[in-house]
Amino acid sequence: MACASCSTKDGSPKGCKNNGTCGTDSCNKLTVFDWLANMSLPNGEKPFNWVEVRYKNGRKEYYNNTENLTLSIGDIVATQAKAGHDIGMVTLTGELVRVQMKRKNISEKPEEEFKIYRKASQKDIDIWSTARDKEEPMKVRARQFAIDLKLQMKISDIEFQGDASKATFYYTAEDRVDFRELIKVFAREFRTRIEMKQVGFRQEAARLGGIGSCGRELCCSTWLTDFRSVSTSAARYQQLSLNPQKLAGQCGKLKCCLNYELDSYLDALKSFPKNDTKLFTEKGTAVCQKTDIFKGHMWYAYEGEWMNWHKITTEQANEIIELNKQKKKVASLEEYASDLIEVDTKEVFENVVGQDSLTRFDSPKRNNKRKNNRRKGNQKGNQGNKKPAANKNVTSYRNDTSNKNATPKKNPNQNKRRKTDKRKPQNSNKNAEK
Repeated sequence: MACASCSTKDGSPKGCKNNGTCGTDSCNKLTVFDWLANMSLPNGEKPFNWVEVRYKNGRKEYYNNTENLTLSIGDIVATQAKAGHDIGMVTLTGELVRVQMKRKNISEKPEEEFKIYRKASQKDIDIWSTARDKEEPMKVRARQFAIDLKLQMKISDIEFQGDASKATFYYTAEDRVDFRELIKVFAREFRTRIEMKQVGFRQEAARLGGIGSCGRELCCSTWLTDFRSVSTSAARYQQLSLNPQKLAGQCGKLKCCLNYELDSYLDALKSFPKNDTKLFTEKGTAVCQKTDIFKGHMWYAYEGEWMNWHKITTEQANEIIELNKQKKKVASLEEYASDLIEVDTKEVFENVVGQDSLTRFDSPKRNNKRKNNRRKGNQKGNQGNKKPAANKNVTSYRNDTSNKNATPKKNPNQNKRRKTDKRKPQNSNKNAEK
C-alpha cells in the first residue's frame, strides 16, 4: 500500500522521492499499525519514553527520549551512535513500543543506552541524502574489488551513517572470509570508515526485498521478523514433491511458508495410521499406497497385485488394525471399499458476463476447396442446358453427357451383364430342342 504522493501520471510512476521516508509511513517495510493512537492515557500515567526509529531496509532501533521531545510517526530525528550521530525516521511511539521491546527481548535499562539528540535539521537531511546517493555506485565498485581479490563473498548492500562518517558493508559468504586486505582497499578508495557485517541468506533477501512465487512481496521483507528453521519433513507431512526448485525461495533456502500450515497438517495426521502399517486379511496382506489428508481416505493394494488399489477411510483402517492386534483377520478390503459411494459432482458455470465462448476459435475450419471446384465444373457443364434436370438425384457424370466432347464413363458391371445375356439364349435353345 502506497501513499497518495506515489501515484502515477501519464503512464509513468510519479513517486514521492523521499526514499522511503514519507510522512505517512505506508510504503515502508515492517510497519506496525498504531491502534492506540486515538486513545488517551489514564489520569496520572506518563507516556512511555522509548521510541522506535527505522533506518534503511527495515532496520529498526529503540532509543530513549531523554529530552522529552514531542515526536510523532514520520519525524526525522538525529540519534546517538557509537561514533557521531545517525539519521532515522520515527515509526512508533507510546505503549506499543513497550510491547515491541518485550517481544524482541530488549531491556528497558540496557548497559549501553542510546538516546535521541534532536529533530533533524535541513542540514542534517541534506548530508544524509547526499550520502545515500553514493551507495549504489559504491556497491558496484566494492563488488569489483572483491572479485579482483578472489574472495568468496557477495556484497549485498551498503548503508551510510547519517553524518556520512561511516559506511557499513553487508555481505554473505558460506565460509569464513579474510577481508583485511579488502578493508584497506575500501578505506583508500572511499575515504571513510568501513564496517563489515555478515548476514545470512534469509536476512539478505529480507533487506533487498522482492516478489515471491505467490505473486506477493516477500514475507521476510514485509512482516516476518523471526526466521525459524525449515526442514524437508515439513514438505513430506504436507505431501509435497521434494523438488528444490519449487520449495526454495529467493534466498536459496526452503520457503518460510512451509511452516504456516504445518500444525494443521500434523493435527489432521493424528487420526491416520502410519503408512508402514500393513493390513492382514484372508485374501492377502495390504500395503498403503496413498493418503488423502483432506478427505480422510487411504488407498491400499495387496502384495503381488500392486495395480489394484482399494480405497477405505481412516476409521476403517484403524478398525482393521485393531482386529489384527487381536490376531483376527477380515475377509477382504473389498467389503470396506464397497461402502464408499462416490457422487460425481460436476460444477456448471453460467456465462453471467454475456461474452462469447473462449473456445469458439478452437474448432478447425473445413476445407471448402473441393466444394468450390465441383460447383465450377457443374456451372460449365450446364451452360448449354436451358431446362433444369427433372430428377434431382441424377449423378454428375450423367449431366456431363450433354457435352458432345465429353467421354462417357464406363460402368464396371457392364461386362458382367453382357456375359449373362449371352448365356441366356443358349439355354433357351437347348430347351427348345428337347
